Amino acid sequence: MELPADDRESSPCTGYTRAHWEAAADALLAAVAPYATPDRALYHLPGDHVSHSGYLSDGLEGYARTLLLAAFRRDETVLGRYAEGLAAGPGGSWPRIEDRSQPLVEAASIALALRLTRPLLWDRLDDPVRQRTADWLEDALTAEPWPCNWELFPVTVGGFLQEIGHRPEAARKAVERGLERIEGWYLGDGWYTDGDGRKFDYYNGWAMHLYTVVHAWLAGDGDLLSVYGRRLSVHLADYARLFGGDGAPVHQGRSLTYRFATAAPLWLGALTGQTPLTPGETRRLASGALRYFLDGGAVDERGLLPLGWLGPDESLVQSYSGPASPYWASKGFLGLLLPPEHAVWTATEEPGPVGRADEVRPVATTNWLIQSTCSDGLVRLHNHGSEDVRYDPYYTRLAYSTATVPDPVTYDNSVIVGGDPGRTRIEPLGTGAGWIASRHTVRDGITVTSVVAAEGAVEVRAHLVVGAGPGTPVRITGWAARDGLSTELLPVSGLSEDLTGQTAAGGATLFVVLARLTGEPDPRPLTELVSVQVGEDHTVNVRWASGTEDVFRFTTSDGRTAGAAWSVTPR
Repeated sequence: MELPADDRESSPCTGYTRAHWEAAADALLAAVAPYATPDRALYHLPGDHVSHSGYLSDGLEGYARTLLLAAFRRDETVLGRYAEGLAAGPGGSWPRIEDRSQPLVEAASIALALRLTRPLLWDRLDDPVRQRTADWLEDALTAEPWPCNWELFPVTVGGFLQEIGHRPEAARKAVERGLERIEGWYLGDGWYTDGDGRKFDYYNGWAMHLYTVVHAWLAGDGDLLSVYGRRLSVHLADYARLFGGDGAPVHQGRSLTYRFATAAPLWLGALTGQTPLTPGETRRLASGALRYFLDGGAVDERGLLPLGWLGPDESLVQSYSGPASPYWASKGFLGLLLPPEHAVWTATEEPGPVGRADEVRPVATTNWLIQSTCSDGLVRLHNHGSEDVRYDPYYTRLAYSTATVPDPVTYDNSVIVGGDPGRTRIEPLGTGAGWIASRHTVRDGITVTSVVAAEGAVEVRAHLVVGAGPGTPVRITGWAARDGLSTELLPVSGLSEDLTGQTAAGGATLFVVLARLTGEPDPRPLTELVSVQVGEDHTVNVRWASGTEDVFRFTTSDGRTAGAAWSVTPR
């Protein structure tokens, strides 16, 4: 992909300007063009993996997700290609929208693209084409979505059909129904769970906030925008902290193959004026993410985005993934809707949170602890509140970062009891300044209650294993290794040098380690940065080199040991 020369005057952090975003969009759109069917209604991108929805649906996905990119780019010539596809696809080669079917997802991208480009595309179509397209889309108004972010796809289609006057009453009901259904998933402080439970990841930004805020914005509904926009703004204060100094997003959650879709909520805040970030910080974070992936090889020799992260990576392929699935990365180009003269494009880039200072930030709603260090630009996410067992290992690890990848073989960042690395039924036990705690189930009858305290790059991890029989082997793992980084895990209590130990009699055994992930070339020894004392009453006393002190105590509500529900509290 050929991009303009870096502009280090206006973009001292990334070198990227609007011209780089435009060139990247143009290159991506040009690369997919040869894979369109002769009628341009389907895009069959190369790849060995066919999604569980089938070949035809995958072709529709290719059309819809690249159309979304074309809509953000607003290139009339390129949009003309997609107009040809609309003449042939609806009522023809496109599969019907049915309950919980993939075409429901793609209908939302098509409807949003048509709504954003109405004067350039929709208004220029022949009446029969418009009618067939609207008729195809209307099935989305009554199709049952999966109970997650899918609830917003009928909302997105309904907003467009309302605008053009097609089945307006049914469209209105679909919008109201979808918005009502997701309301119970908003848990406060800018965070939704993606359906029932505690499923927190990037879907918060590129789905839950994106579709609600864009709908309110396009509808010109000030009251609705006030509600959803305020939530987005609060969310961005945490979200901005999930990007490393090199632009990498934290490697956690599902659908990571959407890559720089992570930039979408950043642009959305600027687009709607609902953001705590300055224009220069917004562009730095968004451009950093785009550059991280482009420089890292996310685009192959054909100019395509394969399934993967930096390059092709089958470990990220999920049953719903098809060859064109990565093109939801198109959402990351939302910023092109902002005119060239907007401050987000003209302001000088400013460092993001990780570039300003070391920070250990609690996120109470998700029960996360975000730990970042300025010297190496690393962000670490301690997960003590997000769970979706369908997508292990991207939810069940104790920690994630912007520089490491969960290892499905070694079970990094885990407590392995009796050979079982399971971590389900995660229960948040609180978070505060520099610490976080939770309890999880290994298997029936065995739980682990954990607390992590952090300062700088250093972590103290304490795990109380309860319910395992005496002599049950326990192994603690730390960060997955990666070239250029230093990973350390030192035993403090209950473990031998190889990080293994055994449960003792009495039903509750405490294991404590020091951990570190750092990119510093010559870091100070861990033992010079923190000292830990463990008491017989399950008390952990932590003294940091900075002079601060943390004390944590594991207790039960009824005073029992075996079979009790343990908690951990700072003292």
